[in-house]
Amino acid sequence: MQIPMVDLREQFLQLQDEIEYGFRDVFDSMQCILGPNVTALEKEIAAFCGRRHAIGVASGTDALHLALLAAGIKAGDEVITSPFSFIATAEAICYTGARPVFVDIDPQTFNLDPDLVEAAVTDRTRAVVPVHLFGQPAALGPLLDICRRHGLRMVEDCAQSFGAEYRGKKTGAWGDAGCFSFFPSKNLGCYGDGGMIVTDDDALAASVRMLHNHGSRERYHHSVIGFNSRLDEVQAVVLRAKLKRVEQYNAARRRHAAYYTERLQQEGVRTPVEKTEGRHVYHQYTILCDRRGDLARALADQGIASAVYYPVPLHRQEALREYCGSQSLPIAELCADRVLSLPMYPELKEEQLERVCQAVCRFIRGASAEAAINAGKSFCREE
Repeated sequence: MQIPMVDLREQFLQLQDEIEYGFRDVFDSMQCILGPNVTALEKEIAAFCGRRHAIGVASGTDALHLALLAAGIKAGDEVITSPFSFIATAEAICYTGARPVFVDIDPQTFNLDPDLVEAAVTDRTRAVVPVHLFGQPAALGPLLDICRRHGLRMVEDCAQSFGAEYRGKKTGAWGDAGCFSFFPSKNLGCYGDGGMIVTDDDALAASVRMLHNHGSRERYHHSVIGFNSRLDEVQAVVLRAKLKRVEQYNAARRRHAAYYTERLQQEGVRTPVEKTEGRHVYHQYTILCDRRGDLARALADQGIASAVYYPVPLHRQEALREYCGSQSLPIAELCADRVLSLPMYPELKEEQLERVCQAVCRFIRGASAEAAINAGKSFCREE
């Protein structure tokens, strides 16, 4: 039996009738762009996140890009963010003409280390983009304090954290804007690309609404050069069906994570650390292992998928070399060499979880025995 990283088909089969009914309604009306499902979804997600505004866009990358533009980020500015993220976080900053400034991470959470952020603030810094990596909320309290002290904007990268909470409030509800991705594998995912920006800032929301629709407030009247970045009705149908169940899905992810953690608490693997101020929603369940590559191969031999998110930190990416030079961020580099994500999706069965745990434990026990044998050989040679 193969165990994939994610099984989107099983979830679709549970929702198939509702989704297909919604599709038929869209196709009967043929109102495919900026229609009633997008409008309804925006209201529903604004309410879910506890924000006044939500604006659907074409992707999570666009959400970050347009939110930064609407927040006033421009060429010559600096934006502090994490080096341990998907490249879209940095791309969105670069699209504005600003310079991404990477600060090292907390080794327990994989998120921005607030103690290092303030030292990176210069007279050109205009914003901080915390990334809630793998579904774990960043340290939003200390980061927001830094932003307030220095008059900086905060744009949250919530691509992996839909439904996560910090101090009882949803991620996305802390900064000037929160930016979500609806890539199919996300905690709330559609069947293509999609994204959303949430905010309480009326002016920022109005700017995003203009930017995402060709710079237009009124049809065929264009105030600025904008973008074609609209969430379509078909994807909104899927997202509305899943939004009703996203808390249930996240609860299942948390149960699976608890199972993994209980079974994998042993030397040789470091399981995720969940901070008490936050509610992790486990977009990924990511362990640290010194023999990451060997473990991944051992799992693959038993039909178990795994993945590395992310093997090259952003400050080491060729595309970003002009911004980073030879910068060293040792914690991000160490984590990039050791992280391995195990299968994680709501529909995982207990027997699948147990198979994964048994395979990891067998590998660790074998690796420990091998290390002991090698240490003994070394001792004998010295004698």
